[in-house]
Amino acid sequence: MISYSTDVSALAEDDLGGFFVGWPAPPSRAQHLAVLRGSYRVVIARSDSTVVGFVNMISDGVLTAFIPWLEVLPEFQGQGVGTELVRRILAEAEQMYSVDLICDEELKPFYERLGMTAWTGMMLRNRDAIRSLPGRASAGEGRP
Repeated sequence: MISYSTDVSALAEDDLGGFFVGWPAPPSRAQHLAVLRGSYRVVIARSDSTVVGFVNMISDGVLTAFIPWLEVLPEFQGQGVGTELVRRILAEAEQMYSVDLICDEELKPFYERLGMTAWTGMMLRNRDAIRSLPGRASAGEGRP
């Protein structure tokens, strides 16, 4: 059984293993925890005591929000965990004018099923910034 929570106060680095599979420059567990604790809203999915998924939102708290990360452990994908995480984080932002996210092309149908609309956007990625941040794990550390 999967439980969901918006409380990250007891979350620890050791709770956050196995995420960011395939990322070219994944964040360290310390960075991951800092991002979740610094987010406007977070929803965590657990199976027993194991964190199996999460989604976070950053926002001005008034009109706009952005969902940067949705991750579900590979062994829990395809079971509705990601859908429920997105449903819950969108409910946290129902008063917002806009909630945006950027996703890979193959993920558009997933988000469209949840009521989102494809739109044109722009982005800049500096992968070296992740590598140089404090708390960055050495090569291979913190990866599944």
